[in-house]
Amino acid sequence: MPPTPPRLDPDRRRRRLELLAALADAKAAREHRHPQRLHGARLRELIAARRRLVG
Repeated sequence: MPPTPPRLDPDRRRRRLELLAALADAKAAREHRHPQRLHGARLRELIAARRRLVG
């Protein structure tokens, strides 16, 4: 059985979750305002994945 990582103290864990939630909200807002950026990012990701598979 692999060792489990040490648990963060509750205050630090709460702050980390708040930060991750804020980052997710900011990303969603940015994607909502600029959907063409999201489309371009997905397209670039698909091209990169195909290159990795092919090459």
